[in-house]
Order: sequence, then C-alpha cells, then structure tokens
Amino acid sequence: MVETSARLLKLLSLLQLRREWASADLADRLGVAVRTVRRDVDRLRTLGYPVDATPGVSGGYRLGSGAAMPPLLLDDEEAVAVAVGLRTAAGGSVTGIEETSVRALAKLEQVLPTRLRHRVTALSSATVPLPVAGPSVDSDVLTAIAATVRDHERLRFDYVGHDGGSSRRDVEPHRLVNRGRRWYLVAWDVGRSDWRTFRVDRMTPTIPTGPRFAPRPDPGGDVADFVNRGLDLALWRYRATLRLHAPADAVAGRLPATITVEPESEHTCVIHTGADTYEMLAVYTAMLDVDFDVLDPPEFAVHLRRLAARYVRAAASATSP
Repeated sequence: MVETSARLLKLLSLLQLRREWASADLADRLGVAVRTVRRDVDRLRTLGYPVDATPGVSGGYRLGSGAAMPPLLLDDEEAVAVAVGLRTAAGGSVTGIEETSVRALAKLEQVLPTRLRHRVTALSSATVPLPVAGPSVDSDVLTAIAATVRDHERLRFDYVGHDGGSSRRDVEPHRLVNRGRRWYLVAWDVGRSDWRTFRVDRMTPTIPTGPRFAPRPDPGGDVADFVNRGLDLALWRYRATLRLHAPADAVAGRLPATITVEPESEHTCVIHTGADTYEMLAVYTAMLDVDFDVLDPPEFAVHLRRLAARYVRAAASATSP
C-alpha cells in the first residue's frame, strides 16, 4: 500500500511536470506496466484529480484543470528555488504581489523539511537587499500583456513616452523582457511597421484585445540582445560617428556589442558610439589606440582640440629626464 501511494505521488508529480505524457513514457518513468499506469490514473480520478486521456495510437494522459489545485510536488532543489524566488518577489518591482509572495513563502516554509528550511534561512540571513528606487509595474497589467503574448492577440494601449507625450499604439506583442527593476515589451508596431520596445510601467492596455496574428521571428535573432542594444543607445546623451584607421575585424572584438562597426575599406571602418559626456567618449576612443577621424558631430571635434591643447601644455610643463 505504501509503495502504491508513493507511486501515485510520483505519477501526479510527473503529470504536473509536462503538459502531455504518452502512456509508455509514464510507465517507463515509474518502472511499471502500461496497465498499472491506467489503474493508477483511475485512482487519481477517484481522489478528485482531473486526469484527461489523450486519443490516438500513442495516446496518453494530461492533468486537466479542476476546481481544486492539486498538491504541489517539488524536489529539494525546486523547493529552495521557489522559496528564494518568493523572497525576491516580496521586494520586487511588480506591484501587488509583495504581500501575496510573503503569504505564499510563509506557507511553503511551514512545510519545508528542516534541512531545506535551514538552507533558505541561511540565504536570507546572509543577504542584505539594497533599496533600489525605480518604477513598479502593476501585476494585473503584466499578466494581461503576458496573455496577449501567449495567445498571439493584438494589443492596444495608451503609452507615455520619455518626453511625457501620450500616444495610442496598436502592436503585435512578442516578448516581455525584465532588466533590473524595469519590464519591457518587445512588439511589432503595426502603425510604424517596425519593431519597438515599450516600458510596461508607461503602458495602459485597453480592452478588448485585437485579432490574432501569426508570430514573427525574433528581431535580430535575439530578443534580449535587441532590447539591450536599444536601451544602451537610448541612454547615451552624446553620440558620435568616427572613422577608425584600422580594419573592422581588428576593433570589433574590443568594442561593446551595442556599438555598430561598419567596414569602410581594407584599412578603415566607421563606428557609431556614444557616452554620457564628451570627456568619457574621448577616453573610450583613446583606449582603442588607433588613429581616427570625427565624422559627426563637430562639437566632439571642438572638444578634442581643447583636450589636445591641455595635454600638450601638461607635457610641456614636465621636467625632462
């Protein structure tokens, strides 16, 4: 009887792990015959768990949605990961889930074995979270957007740009990306016929959602890289276009991925770069240790002339060895 009960718990855990299971796969994981799997599934149904049978030659089973949530079966590492995640969410950037996360964590820690509770407590006592100011996202807004991404439904929303201006957008939502305390939506902007990145805390979705659409490939082949490039470029206060007297292959590996390198000739290339100040931009460019020309803007060239004169004066004032 004990062996049967343990097998039922393992079967329930497997059904929670994957959406659909072939009967033969379940039998192999449990080390029993397919007929035994069928009997165990009937026992789970008797206990109130909605296990649906999938038709076909290689038919199997899947855990359906029911009125009651089945017990959550986690191994040791999964339990610790969930506990750590709940602690993080309790002080995170999603509004409205802090208290819920604390309640869920309290329930989880109450049933954790002593050995696991000690691991979670040790991590908590050894960690001091830094207070980070920043925008928060309403959990209802986040889940509503996630649903349109999952169901491939057009999304309409009012958006407040960084300049404070408001606009109405109609997009095909692609992916949600989290970076630090900010959430971003990568979407195909229907009105502009191009990919755009939107800050979720500046979005106010409208109901109902739009028609379904066929999902597009990731922009640039990688969503996270697409967002990082766009954000880094947007954060630069000063930008410049420079011609480097070096082959593109020689400098590309020494530059951040956010800087575009365009081969111009066998011995030169053009880069589009930027920084918070012209001083920082001059330092970064000098660290490349190659000759360069300023193509744009003229203000950066003026700054370099002033900086060069300062260096010449400093060198002239030095005592000869």
